[in-house]
Amino acid sequence: IRFRGMTIPETFAALPKPPGSDYPYVEAHWYLLLTGEVPTEEETLEVVEEFKQRAKVPQYVFDLLRTMPRDTHPMTMFSAAIVAMQRESVFAKRYAEGMSKMEYWDPMYEDASTLLARLPVIGAYIYRMKYREDTPIDPDPSLDFGGNFAHMMGIDHPYDDVARMYFILHSDHESGNVSAHTTHLVASALSDAYYSLAAGINGLAGPLHGLANQEVLRWTQNFMEKLGGKLPTKEQLEQALWDTLNSGQVIPGYGHAVLRKTDPRYQAQREFCLKHLPDYPLFQLISMIYEVTPPILKKHGKAKNPWPNVDAQSGVVQWYYGVTEYDFYTVLFGIGRAMGVLANITWDRALGYPIERPKSVTTDMLEEAAGIK
Repeated sequence: IRFRGMTIPETFAALPKPPGSDYPYVEAHWYLLLTGEVPTEEETLEVVEEFKQRAKVPQYVFDLLRTMPRDTHPMTMFSAAIVAMQRESVFAKRYAEGMSKMEYWDPMYEDASTLLARLPVIGAYIYRMKYREDTPIDPDPSLDFGGNFAHMMGIDHPYDDVARMYFILHSDHESGNVSAHTTHLVASALSDAYYSLAAGINGLAGPLHGLANQEVLRWTQNFMEKLGGKLPTKEQLEQALWDTLNSGQVIPGYGHAVLRKTDPRYQAQREFCLKHLPDYPLFQLISMIYEVTPPILKKHGKAKNPWPNVDAQSGVVQWYYGVTEYDFYTVLFGIGRAMGVLANITWDRALGYPIERPKSVTTDMLEEAAGIK
């Protein structure tokens, strides 16, 4: 995984960081994705200030969220909040007025920047309203993207660094994944950023895309519960893994459709855990699984990639800092993914990409190709 040609460690090292932080400004990453250049401290702070000006969420969005039943899935709330703001789209207004195709990228950038700046406020509001007895925390205008999100979540340092790390890592936006492709596809019809991102977020909500991290955490916690909360021996863990495979299930968090090595996003989160929670039993079990699983999957012979992906580690970090509501994890994923896909569709309009129209095939054509007709 590379961001504008840089590996994840290179990205973390190159981008400016807030004072006392181990991880970069999210705003600096947005600059990098859009321009391909590493911003200076001054350029980064300009984006930080710009985001603060854009971040105020209209009251009608909160009113909408409050009308929804409290047992509504947080991703439904998140998607609804995003599409509700479409009425403010600069792109839609400029398109209706009649603008040159050469100008499409500019209002798309405006929409993308405003939407991205508002997502942490919306996400944290949903969390506090739904899971913390309806006690939303107002934004702190003195803080950056990651710091303000941690503040609005009500979680102390170093959760601000967790947010910065998590959002940057999950901005991966290669075109094959569902959320990135869906956002690109919808935007190709010249739908604005609000319609397009809402569609991508709905794709992210699917169990095969955005729910893997909670499945990893649930499997790991259930295994520990069977052992009375104790760490297993290597032999017990190996048996549990084989039992899972022999029952026709997969090892959650292992394998990837594209990667054929340990996911560098997994490694980045592992390094954070080794520094901040090395003695946390759940992390220790995750580490044991990391050591034991690849040889078993190689012996099993069915997995093309026996190495952990990003989801094998991300849930345990959130759980440690008190975010124990599985359903909310995909909202966190969505805030990070938005950075990558919104940068993508801004460039789509700058490059004049046409509407996407995959070729259709008939049943007869498929049967002929399969040699059964």
